[in-house]
Amino acid sequence: MKVAIVGKGGVGKTTVAGTLARMLADDGYRVMAIDADPDANLASALGCVPEIARAITPIADMKDFIRERTGSGEGFGGVFKLNPKVDDIPDKFSRDVEGVKFLVMGSLDTGGTGCLCPENIVLRRFLEEVLEYREETVILDMEAGLEHLGRGTARAVDLLIIVVEPGQRSIETARAIMKLATDLGIQSMRLVMNKVVDKADADLLTQNFKADQILGYISYDRELMRLDREGQAPYDFFRNTDTSFFNEMKEIKGKVIDLIAEGVKGQPH
Repeated sequence: MKVAIVGKGGVGKTTVAGTLARMLADDGYRVMAIDADPDANLASALGCVPEIARAITPIADMKDFIRERTGSGEGFGGVFKLNPKVDDIPDKFSRDVEGVKFLVMGSLDTGGTGCLCPENIVLRRFLEEVLEYREETVILDMEAGLEHLGRGTARAVDLLIIVVEPGQRSIETARAIMKLATDLGIQSMRLVMNKVVDKADADLLTQNFKADQILGYISYDRELMRLDREGQAPYDFFRNTDTSFFNEMKEIKGKVIDLIAEGVKGQPH
């Protein structure tokens, strides 16, 4: 399974990504979780202690490695390899976090993520490798823009989960994400609404999207805010409890597995 999770800042996509990765790992899946959001905080959502999280070097910051693999800085005219070797990155640089293979992609400092630069080439080739050729279940925590995904790589995503919160601005952001994802060739998209307080919140999603395009709802819970402030993993706190969050995430996980197993059809309109 190759699942990308997106959403505007603050909607809770990293909570969803980290919890889903931990649940799948506990179910026996070989899971690779990749933080592709420049505001990287997936480590804490997975349960990585702060000291270890701070010691993890993002791939984009591995300057010597990037120069060695691309040959950048050698010769004249800024010529470098466009197809560098990257298949050893997951095993060489990942950290085990509670049974999940974890990597941080990092952000680019030069020219935006669309630039034809050695760092971007390595990141895009890395994503191509893990999404198209690796056998692990991949959970990709991304920002709303999908900048790291190229057209070919995007088509390898089995399911795009768009996390929203109650509010028209979040709904409009979801629509923009869908258009961008469609342009990239992603065929399968589903929505999760987080921070749901009452029926009016949930109705906002069904009023704007088809019911069969909605993956699930997550109730508002102040404990999630506390855990985020303290850098703790929601999965460790809620595991084996009969709480709304844990039950709702279990239902979402089950739907993800079923959808991908049967081949996801359709997309939101």
